[in-house]
Amino acid sequence: MGCNCGKNKKKKLTEAFKKENQSKLSIRKSWLDLTKEVRKQLTLVQSFGLSMSSRGLRNKKIDGPTKQLRVLSCFGNQNIGGELVQCPHLMESETKKKHYCGKCGCGDRPGTHLIADGEKYSKLDYPVLSCPLNMPGFTNYQLSEESEQLPPMSRKAYIDTQIKTADIQRISVTVPEMDDDSVKEIEDHLEK
Repeated sequence: MGCNCGKNKKKKLTEAFKKENQSKLSIRKSWLDLTKEVRKQLTLVQSFGLSMSSRGLRNKKIDGPTKQLRVLSCFGNQNIGGELVQCPHLMESETKKKHYCGKCGCGDRPGTHLIADGEKYSKLDYPVLSCPLNMPGFTNYQLSEESEQLPPMSRKAYIDTQIKTADIQRISVTVPEMDDDSVKEIEDHLEK
């Protein structure tokens, strides 16, 4: 039974207290994880909203040189004889010859394909567009840190320090404008 000195009670209370604290810590950690996920989703929604509003009613698109830089940031330049490999987060779509960003969380849908056919609007066409890696050409671009320029050099640092304007200009992109009939059709629809 015991000697009634209280040691067993104290031991049982200590164990119960530890279990309760572990349970509280587990709940707190779950709440923090949920809060992080909610913040991440809100950031994605905010970024998407900014991109959509930058497109406007007339399907405004980014200028050619900026789109070339975005294409370089995503696809690299090995296809034109350069050394820069594609982004490790570049994903091949289930749609033939299409790609999407696997890092940003947008998934594989026609609206998230990085490059579209002909006159269609692609993700890289948005005037305001964020990259989760803050790469060159994107709205949230940040210059590479000195530490990124040390071997092995990051892709961003390589673009910042090794790529010349002439190299970027060799990247073929299309930036078609919306024809007047399409603009009028959208405006007429919005007036209804």
